Amino acid sequence: MKQLWYGGTIYTMEQENETVEAVLVEDGKIIAISSVAELKEQADEQIDLEGATMYPGFVDSHLHMIFQGEKLIRLDLTKANSAEEMLEMVKEAAKTASSDQWLFGEGWNENNFTDKRIPTKAELDAIREEPILLTRICHHVVLGNTATLAAGGITEQSISPAGGEIGRAKDGKLNGLLYDKASELVTAAIPREGEAYIDSLTEELNLTVDNMLSYGLTGGHTEEMYYFGEFMNPLTAYRRVIGEKHHFRVNLLRHNAVFEEMMEANLMFDEPFIEPGAMKIFADGALGGSTAALSKPYADNRENSGLLIQTNEELENLVKLARKYDEVIAVHMIGDAGTEQVLNVIEKYPAPAGKRDRFIHVSVLRKDLIERITKLPVVVDAQPAFVPSDFPWIIDRLGEDRLDFVYPWKTILDSSVMCAAGTDAPIEDINPLLTIYAAVERKKPYANHDGYVPEQKVSRFEAIRMYTVGSAQAICKEQERGLIKPGYVADFSIFDRDLFEGTSEDMLEAKAVKTVVAGRVVFDRTDA
Repeated sequence: MKQLWYGGTIYTMEQENETVEAVLVEDGKIIAISSVAELKEQADEQIDLEGATMYPGFVDSHLHMIFQGEKLIRLDLTKANSAEEMLEMVKEAAKTASSDQWLFGEGWNENNFTDKRIPTKAELDAIREEPILLTRICHHVVLGNTATLAAGGITEQSISPAGGEIGRAKDGKLNGLLYDKASELVTAAIPREGEAYIDSLTEELNLTVDNMLSYGLTGGHTEEMYYFGEFMNPLTAYRRVIGEKHHFRVNLLRHNAVFEEMMEANLMFDEPFIEPGAMKIFADGALGGSTAALSKPYADNRENSGLLIQTNEELENLVKLARKYDEVIAVHMIGDAGTEQVLNVIEKYPAPAGKRDRFIHVSVLRKDLIERITKLPVVVDAQPAFVPSDFPWIIDRLGEDRLDFVYPWKTILDSSVMCAAGTDAPIEDINPLLTIYAAVERKKPYANHDGYVPEQKVSRFEAIRMYTVGSAQAICKEQERGLIKPGYVADFSIFDRDLFEGTSEDMLEAKAVKTVVAGRVVFDRTDA
C-alpha cells in the first residue's frame, strides 16, 4: 500500500531550506518526492499533515535507554539545590522503601548546590541501615552508605582498583564516594538475575521508548549490554520491547567487557530495528567528578589531572580485539588526554574499510587533536546539552585558557568532521529540542546572555542535521537514513510548528504530533 504524506512543510534536510510538497511511501521506504498533483493518483492512502512540519526521523546518537527507564521510576535527585535538600529527599523515599531492597537515587549534582557540599556516608547511615546507592548525574560517581560499601566488600583497608578511586575524607576514612571503576565493586552486588529481573528491565525499557516516541525520536544508539547481569538480560528486554510492542530503531553498542562473548555467541539481531553496534570503551571519567583525563591539571585542583580508565597497553589490546572481528570502537572520552590516548592507538589500527570509529563526548580538545581527527574515519558523537549543564562552574574547573576548545562543535563541523548529536540520557534531558537549543544558543533556555563561548554556536540546520544525517553517519547508514529522499527509510519526526521559524525559544515550545517509523505511525499526540 502506498501512502502520500502532504499538507505541511516537509524538510528534506539535504540542503538548507530545501522542502518538498509531498512524499510517497511504500513498504516502509520513500519511493518518490514531488508535488501532490503528481503523486496523489499513485497513493492508496493520503495522510494530511494539517499544517504540521515534517523532518527525517530524529535519532539520539548516544544514550542509555534502560538507565533512562530507571530514572523515570527511581528517586529523582536532579532538583536538589543543597546537600540538606538531597538528604531530605532520600529520607522521604526511605519511609516507603522496602527493607529487603536497595534504595536508589539518580542525578545529584553538587555543582548545583548552594554550598557545593556532598552528603556524607554517616548522614546516609542515619537515614537507613539497608543499602542506599545514589548516582551522580554523570554516572561516573556514586555515593553509598555503610551497607552499600559492605555489599561491595569495601572496607577501610580496601585499595582503589585500576581506573577508579575509593573516596576518603581528610582523615583517611571512607566517605561513601566511589569513582568510575570503583563503583563497579558495589553495583556488581545488586541482584541481577531471574525472570522477574528481566521483567523489570522490560518495564523500564517500555517506559523509555514511549517517552522517546513522544518527543519525535524514531531511534537511539544505546549502551547497556554490560550493566544488567548477563548480556542476555538486557538483550531479551530489547527483543520483547522492540520486537513485540514497538516499531523503533536501536543500535546496541557492546561494552568491551562483553564484546567478544557477544561476538562468539553468533547472536541474531532483529535488523533493521535492533542492530549490533560498535565496541564501547571508556577512556576516562567525567569533568563533574574531576576524573576526565587532562593533559594539564585541573585549574581548581593543581594536584589532579583526572584518570585514564585503561593503560596504553590495555587500550591497544581492546582496539586490536575489535579489529579482529572487523569492528569499530565507540569511545567515551571527555578530557584531551583521553582523546590523545585513543588517537595514538587508532592511528596505528584504523577502522576497517568502509566503517567509522565513534568519539563520544570529546568535551575538551586541542587544535592539534582536531587536526589529527580530520585525518581518520571518525564520527564525533556530541552532547550539546552538556554546555548549559556544565557552565559556569566548568570555567573554574578548567581555567579560561582552555575554553576555546571546550565543547567545540562549530570548529569540529567546520573541519569537515562528521558530527552526531545525542543526550547521554539519563545524564541530560532526553528531549531533542533542548539539545538542539543548547547547540544553537550555548546557554540555559531564556538566559539573558549571548551564550558560553558563543563562537562555537552552530546553526539550527546544522544542529538538526546532527540528529538526522549525523546519527546515520555514526553507523554508516547515511545512504538510507537521515534524509527525506527516494530510497531512504520512511522515518519521520513531525512537529506542530516549523523549528526553523521564530526564535530559538519559540522552537522549544514545539511538540511532536506524530512519530513515524518505517511508514507506521507509532506515536500520535491526538491518541496520547
